[in-house]
Amino acid sequence: MEKKETARLIINYIHRAMMHYALWYAEVEHQFGREKALEIMQKAFDRSYEIQMKRLGKTLGFEMEDGLPSSLLKMSMEELDRLKKSIAINWLVNDGVWFQAVEFTRGMNDAKRCNDSCWGQFSPFEAWSVKQFLNLPERPGLEGLKKALNYRLYASINIQSIVDETQNSFVFRMNECRVQVARKRKGLKDYPCKSGGLVEYTTFAEAIDPKIRTECLACPPDPHPDDYYCSWKFYIE
Repeated sequence: MEKKETARLIINYIHRAMMHYALWYAEVEHQFGREKALEIMQKAFDRSYEIQMKRLGKTLGFEMEDGLPSSLLKMSMEELDRLKKSIAINWLVNDGVWFQAVEFTRGMNDAKRCNDSCWGQFSPFEAWSVKQFLNLPERPGLEGLKKALNYRLYASINIQSIVDETQNSFVFRMNECRVQVARKRKGLKDYPCKSGGLVEYTTFAEAIDPKIRTECLACPPDPHPDDYYCSWKFYIE
């Protein structure tokens, strides 16, 4: 192969490896349920990460420091923030690309159905991932949820706020949504994301703590004020 073709094949390899990893998780979840699958995946990830980063370090010429590539630790906070935001934006772009691929192939109804089902899988996983990252207890309550909401992928690319309501409740608002702002800039109406939001926020909160309940106060196509696009109340009965 020529140099360019080899480079293309490397990218193709990465895509295949990502899909294989995801399919392993999907099958383990199918066989043993989500809770057991997440436990097994954590063990697989810890071991796989150690092996793969050691090999990539030798290949690409970087060292590991405290379990992280030294090249990352040498970056400034501004550079790390830009990288973090770029990764989060790419995640959101990937979400939109998948939505449009289904929409243009099967229609809007099927795209929304797939979107909502996908959030039903991803949102609990993201909650679990954040809990592991922050080392939160099994049932961290509303304070744990407040903290976890600031570590979602969305938190790096949207502007959000939290307003305490009572001792047993608080209100979360998405003040600036990257998707909706882009639509507004193009002169389009708000994307009606309420059905997906109900799945997304309800399952995220319950995965953080099963006692937490979710109530939608406003989400497109609902009317909303100019200072936020959607608003959610989280509470413990």
